[in-house]
Amino acid sequence: IRNKVAVGMMTLVLILAGIYSAYNLPVDAQPDITNNQVQIITQAPSLGAQEVEQFITAPIELSMANISGIIEKRSISRSGISVITIVFKDNIDIYWARQQVNAQLKEAENNIPEGLGEPTLAPITTGLGEIYQYVIHAKKGYENKYTPTELRTIQDWVVRTQLAGTVGLAEVSGWGGYVKQYEIALDNDKLNSLGITIPQIYEALQKNNENTGGSYIEQQRNAYFIRGLGQVQNLDDIRRIVVANTKGAPILVRDIATVQFGSATRYGAVTRNGEGEVVAGVALMLKGENFSEVIKNVKERMVQIQKSLPKGVVIEPFIDRTELVGRAIGTVKRNLLEGALIVIFVLVLLLGNLRAGLVVASVIPLAMLFAFSMMKLFGVSGNLMSLGAIDFGLIVDGAVIIVESVVHHITTGSYRKKGVEKLTQVQMDVEVRDSASKLMKSAAFGQIIILIVYLPLLSLVGIEGKMFRPMAETVAFAILGAFILSLTYVPMASALFLSKKTAHKRNISDRIIEFLQRVYQRALVAVLKIKIITVTVVFIVFGLAIWAFSRMGGEFIPTLDEGDLTVEISMMQGTSLTEVIKTFGKAEKLLKAQFPEIKQAVTRIGSSEIPTDPMPMEKGDMMLAMKPKGKWKTASNKEEMIEKMEDALSAIPGINIEISQPMQMRFNELMTGIRQDVAIKLYGEDLDVLAVQAEKLAKLIAPVKGVSEPYIEKVSGLPQIQVVYNRDKMAQYGLNISDVNMILRTAFAGSVTGVVFEGEKRFDMVVRLNRDLRENISGVENLLVPLPSGNKVPLSQVADIAFKDAPAQVSREDGKRRIYVGFNVQGRDVETTVQEIQDKLNTALKLPAGYYLTYGGQFQNLQAAKSRLMIAVPAALLFILVLLYV
Repeated sequence: IRNKVAVGMMTLVLILAGIYSAYNLPVDAQPDITNNQVQIITQAPSLGAQEVEQFITAPIELSMANISGIIEKRSISRSGISVITIVFKDNIDIYWARQQVNAQLKEAENNIPEGLGEPTLAPITTGLGEIYQYVIHAKKGYENKYTPTELRTIQDWVVRTQLAGTVGLAEVSGWGGYVKQYEIALDNDKLNSLGITIPQIYEALQKNNENTGGSYIEQQRNAYFIRGLGQVQNLDDIRRIVVANTKGAPILVRDIATVQFGSATRYGAVTRNGEGEVVAGVALMLKGENFSEVIKNVKERMVQIQKSLPKGVVIEPFIDRTELVGRAIGTVKRNLLEGALIVIFVLVLLLGNLRAGLVVASVIPLAMLFAFSMMKLFGVSGNLMSLGAIDFGLIVDGAVIIVESVVHHITTGSYRKKGVEKLTQVQMDVEVRDSASKLMKSAAFGQIIILIVYLPLLSLVGIEGKMFRPMAETVAFAILGAFILSLTYVPMASALFLSKKTAHKRNISDRIIEFLQRVYQRALVAVLKIKIITVTVVFIVFGLAIWAFSRMGGEFIPTLDEGDLTVEISMMQGTSLTEVIKTFGKAEKLLKAQFPEIKQAVTRIGSSEIPTDPMPMEKGDMMLAMKPKGKWKTASNKEEMIEKMEDALSAIPGINIEISQPMQMRFNELMTGIRQDVAIKLYGEDLDVLAVQAEKLAKLIAPVKGVSEPYIEKVSGLPQIQVVYNRDKMAQYGLNISDVNMILRTAFAGSVTGVVFEGEKRFDMVVRLNRDLRENISGVENLLVPLPSGNKVPLSQVADIAFKDAPAQVSREDGKRRIYVGFNVQGRDVETTVQEIQDKLNTALKLPAGYYLTYGGQFQNLQAAKSRLMIAVPAALLFILVLLYV
């Protein structure tokens, strides 16, 4: 009160700091709950699932065993790829964790056979990282001008290279189309007739594709640098490479092969609106970056990129999280504004003094600015959870007590009794000091107790802590700001701005308060007459509340309505990519025709270039970009829309679907490696036994109320053409397995023999058999293997070749093989659903010796949060009781 200028200056500093913090505050739709993880990705096109596990996944997992701070290791080994996810404690710096993993990878690489695969670390991103997803396609009238290969080349070498330098992006991943290659497609008959072997071709291509430097020579005053230019520039250069000389006549590549533009083996594709294939890109935000700034940078760069594209090619976003964030923050702004107006109205109405009401109301924006400053300082983002939890009634609690006391003292205090009609500033200061001092302790205690209420949420750790701590921190910041303002700004403002007149005229506020006091007094007198009954009723109600709470269901995370939908769609194991593209295209066309609310339907099939989400080729994620809900006609809400879409898609035979939301699915997947809300994990050694037990488990839980159609992780039943070498015949012909494997790998998968540069673009030069010879099993059987004697034998002479089912995938968790049965919970809470399943499985499912199950997904996180709150909540209540007693 004595230092009004100083308090005023500090308030001005608070306003400026708060405005700056609010403007620069990281904003998102919800808190980023992704755990602290490092992913190791190894692509090994020549290996099956079991070989990937043996040669790549297991050695890498073993090498990571001694890194400190690891709380979970899980992996997926699939034909051609290994993805290992290492989860660290939240307090460990992600860059330190990656450094440790990188160091251990050097040790692991020594145990991986040369040439099988090179482990790399996935980008530093999170579940909220996929901020901008787009498709590149030809405009109408240009559809026949650009092939999928050309569109993919535009993505990789025009869009990606320009977008990669954007501040705040971790990576730009491409998906779909065909990755361009310079292909030497061998003719097996010509090879045989001319006596040329695949190793000869491989060697010739490597030796005839290089530049060199020859230092320089000095001539007179000049120095001339020498360059030997022998790099391949085009297809014709490859055709003219000499492979061998027969009787003085050179045999060129064009004599034994067709040299053409080809494409890398595809493990994924992207379709759009049922109109065929397109190319997609995903911009991944760096962990910890400010979404608002990064998405702004991306969109500015996209405008520039669009101008540099060839005529007729367009980039169109299908998932832009700006819309979701805008809706979420718009909801927060509207709720905060409406809440503030209601509180201000009630304050003015019940205080009966406009100035007093405005002084108290001014605490709301000032406390919010203080909260924004603290959020910026402590790295708390503004989102639906953190800002949506603010209660202005709690914020103004202390200020109301002080201001009401001041107003009461002015009109009933000593100066009023002495007949002073209007106070001087000195008298006003004394009156404010005396009245505020008397109730400051009560105001402080009230706000401290409110802060203690939020302590249990601050005690949460892990994923549950990341979700709910920002809410508690933001409310605590706002209440702390209001508490400080109640001690400083409110008394100062009261002394300056409240009316100094001691006379008081009765108004509507007095009548309302008097009415409420009469009602309260009558109720109080009535209750005091029946003390025993009152206490008994209180204890009965308390007991009923505890009983109801113990039987109440539980959800881990409130589901955010993202606006867009995701259809997880799959077909039978081993379905060809061509058939998958055709079927998923039908599904897109069907949904677009029946649901006008869909703006775009884009399906990402299989794995992308950076396979952080390594789906098999028979699975896809159909992203449905929806119109705002106000324009929906087919359904009135999300649940009804999902139900109708499921009914519509049931008309397509051979597909399984699960509809969720893009971010919800991504969070589930990154947190637990599983996309569904709940997963029942079965552990054991034998994949076939695990598959059988998973089938039994799925049938048992399917009838449980709330369980959507259970999804069983596909670990077996992948059709393969297996080449099993006959060692006796191999020895008879003088062959070794390594040489035959190289021929088999080169003939079908293709072997990279070098690169061809087109300006800054670089494309692999690959040797493989002509496509006609790679279409069926006879091509494998008739593949000729050169003998040391110079003759050749078909592969079928030295190996047994047949169709067989093989493991499709090997999943491991903490070093043990596992399979899971996942499901989403609909129309019921997670906790009671899982409890019913547990009771059912305990009696109906008998597992073989050495096999066991656990529960994961949201249920696991819910249990962890409940166990911590069971300690934190009683402790907080006890603390409040102690404060009240003291």
